[in-house]
Amino acid sequence: MEGFSVSETVVGTDWAAWQQSWDRQQEWYMPDREERFRVMLDMVEATVGPEPRVLDLACGTGSITDRLLRRFPNATSTGVDLDPALLTIARGTFDGDDRVTFVSADLTDPEWTARLPHDSYDAVLTATALHWLRLGPLATLYGQLAGLVRDGGVLMNADRMIDRTTPRINAAERAHRHAGMDRAKEGGVLDWSEWWALAAREPALAGPTARRFEIYGEHADGETPSARWHAETLLAAGFGEARAVWASPSDSLLLALK
Repeated sequence: MEGFSVSETVVGTDWAAWQQSWDRQQEWYMPDREERFRVMLDMVEATVGPEPRVLDLACGTGSITDRLLRRFPNATSTGVDLDPALLTIARGTFDGDDRVTFVSADLTDPEWTARLPHDSYDAVLTATALHWLRLGPLATLYGQLAGLVRDGGVLMNADRMIDRTTPRINAAERAHRHAGMDRAKEGGVLDWSEWWALAAREPALAGPTARRFEIYGEHADGETPSARWHAETLLAAGFGEARAVWASPSDSLLLALK
C-alpha cells in the first residue's frame, strides 16, 4: 500500500499507522468523510458545548473520538463496538488517555446499555455503522438511545441514506462516485477486503481479525433507509426534533435533538 507501513517495534504495534490506513480506506468509499466529521463536531458545539460527554456508537477504530478530542480537549468519550480487531486498534491508539473508555457490546443485545459507564450522555455520535442493522433492530436501538441522551442532548448519525424515490439521480451519483473510486484504486488505495487481508497478517491483529469474521462474516445484511425514515423513527422514539444537517450526493448527517 503506497505511503503505509506497519511494523512491530520495541514499544509495540504502530497504532497511528493503522489509524491512518483505516482512514484512507474509508475515504476511498466516502470522499466527503472529513467534512461530515467537521459538521458533526460543529453541531456538537452548537447544541451541547465544547466539553461534552460523548457516546461514540459503533466506534470502530475510534475515528470520531480522535477528532472529538483533538477539537475539544475537555470532552470525554465512551466508545462501544463489537468488532474485536477495530477495538484493538482503538484501545492501542488511546492507551493511557483517561478521557476515553472502550466497551465491547452487541448493539442488538437488549441489555447492551448496562455495560456503559454512564447512564446518560450529552451526545451520541455514530458514522458509517448503523447501515449494518435491519430496520427493526435499528428502530429498537433508536428507542434505547433516546433513553441515554439527556434532555437537550443530541444524537447524530452520519451514513448512507438512500432516497429510493430518485432512482435516476441515485444511478448517476453512484456511477460518478465509482469512477472516482476506480481512479483512486489505480493509485494504490486498499479496498475493504484488501485492508482486512492486511490486518490478518499483522501479528497484533491476526487473532482479533479472525474473531471478527466469525462474528460478522464478510459483511452484515443491513439496510440503508432514507434520511426521512431516520428522522421519523427518531421522533417516534422520543426525540423532539430531527432532520438532516448535512448531505453529500451519497450520504447524510441526521441530527436528533432530545
